[in-house]
Amino acid sequence: MNWRKVTVALLSGLILTGAWYYRDSLTALTQPSPRREPVALASSSTSTSTSAAATNSNAAPAASPEGKRILAVDNAGIYTGTQPASVPISKESASGRKVVEMLSPEEATKKLRRNEESYLVNRGRGVFRYDVVQIPSNDPIEDDHAEKIIEIPEAAVTEEGVPGSTDWMFWGVFDGHSGWTTSAKLRQVLIAFVARELHATYKAAIADPSQKAPAQDVIDQAIKNGFMKLDNEIVNESVEKVFKSSSKLVAAETLAPALSGSCALLAFYESRSQMLKVAVTGDSRAVLGRMGQNGKWTATPLSDDQTGSTKSEEKRIRAEHPGEDGVIRNGRVLGGLEPTRAFGDAFYKWSYETQTKLKSQFFGRNPHPHLKTPPYVTAEPVITTTKIEPQNGDFLVMATDGLWEMLTNEEVVGLVGKWIEEQKAAAAAQAAAQAAGASSNSVPANGKKSAGWFGGWFGGKKEPEVLPVEESQAEDTSGQRAPVRIRQWGVKKEDERFVCEDKNAATHVVRNALGGKNSEMLCALLTLPSPYSRRYRDDLTVEVIFFGEGDKSGNVEVNEEATAISKQSPPPKDQKKEKDNNNGEVVKAKL
Repeated sequence: MNWRKVTVALLSGLILTGAWYYRDSLTALTQPSPRREPVALASSSTSTSTSAAATNSNAAPAASPEGKRILAVDNAGIYTGTQPASVPISKESASGRKVVEMLSPEEATKKLRRNEESYLVNRGRGVFRYDVVQIPSNDPIEDDHAEKIIEIPEAAVTEEGVPGSTDWMFWGVFDGHSGWTTSAKLRQVLIAFVARELHATYKAAIADPSQKAPAQDVIDQAIKNGFMKLDNEIVNESVEKVFKSSSKLVAAETLAPALSGSCALLAFYESRSQMLKVAVTGDSRAVLGRMGQNGKWTATPLSDDQTGSTKSEEKRIRAEHPGEDGVIRNGRVLGGLEPTRAFGDAFYKWSYETQTKLKSQFFGRNPHPHLKTPPYVTAEPVITTTKIEPQNGDFLVMATDGLWEMLTNEEVVGLVGKWIEEQKAAAAAQAAAQAAGASSNSVPANGKKSAGWFGGWFGGKKEPEVLPVEESQAEDTSGQRAPVRIRQWGVKKEDERFVCEDKNAATHVVRNALGGKNSEMLCALLTLPSPYSRRYRDDLTVEVIFFGEGDKSGNVEVNEEATAISKQSPPPKDQKKEKDNNNGEVVKAKL
């Protein structure tokens, strides 16, 4: 068996994402700060020399005449190699490595696109499209997401004093930890909780002749109320129900969203005012892409990461719990939880008495030894307000922190900007071909053409020369950490890494986060099974929302060219899962 190591970028850098990222204890870690310290890698005892082609870190994994391409992982790193075709792949080698067959580039692409979705918002109200993709690392995935459009016939007043209709558009990404139940709860009801509070707020404003719309701070408070009421239901009302019941089964089902936790990132766009609100609880991040006068995109973060390493968050928590030196230890709340704001995580919110009572009557764990004055964690979001410019092609990228561990804000915005350039170039080429009478060669195989101001699609792999984005010159004081790759991966030039080959913008970003042009890195990261994959990458959920004026038919439709086949039509009722984000449907409501 011939072994060789994957690039230093993969071996030493990716380990920093950490299998114990959200664990409550650091005692199981072999190093005090595994996400920030390089890992020494021992050479494999079975390593031998390999061919020149095999040592090229950008070479794609391919079937070898000598055998199968395989991947192995152990506590030191990831290794790739070949194994004779006649030898079966064992689950674990004699040296203790987990061994699996390597995905081919085609199989890796199929896995990348398995959960991609794209929707054309033909409303003519400032948003024309949004793309979504999820790549699991945990099994089951702990991330979730939700989208909803609500048409309000009389929610705003024109300058002439006439009530007019508006769309409320919501997009949410939820980064769960210690389980999937909290993020699933947010997907099911968070938008409804926020919409209900906004409904009351707008209704009160419409009833007041002196107002045309609620003040911005009043809208912010309505969103905060929605967040806090839901978390109160998850954490406090649930435990009250449990104490009224003597059933451990009821307790397990009722308390599940409280015992796990989730960050939340919610965007709210009101079409008449063109105001975008971004509410963040935790360390997921939203970044706005906007075209500058020099023809390059600028990246503007619309949220700050909220962790124990964020100076403003540490200052806030220490002020709320004076005299408790251990309230933030090693950048974590009570030395355990990294996000300082989250839904659920009841062990950081329940009183000592509540926790001991639960443990004695039902189940649970002993209260944290440093627990004195809970709650230490809150679900109250921080909200930013941005005036969107649909006519200039603004776009918004929302993602769980797994993406930002691998790419900077500028790289993500630059990648989407380059993707848009490729769309427009392909559309122009298609138009020219049609004008020359060669349109039959430009129509996709399924006979359908792309819609919206992007136009058509590019066909093969194209390598961006330079990302069309302005590099930030300002010092970052938001607590947003530089990606692990920048400090550890040793990547030099962006034109050696990035590619354009996906029709879904979110998938395009994730492909480049996981390796881009370096096909071997991409295939290795996607080959790793759970739970080994969690050492090297987190669950990934990415949404890209494109602002602009598209079709005005009023319908929201699936963009089939950028949507996995399994997502294009709902399954039969007897097979339909609970997940339903109202994609492709506009909900109508009156104030």
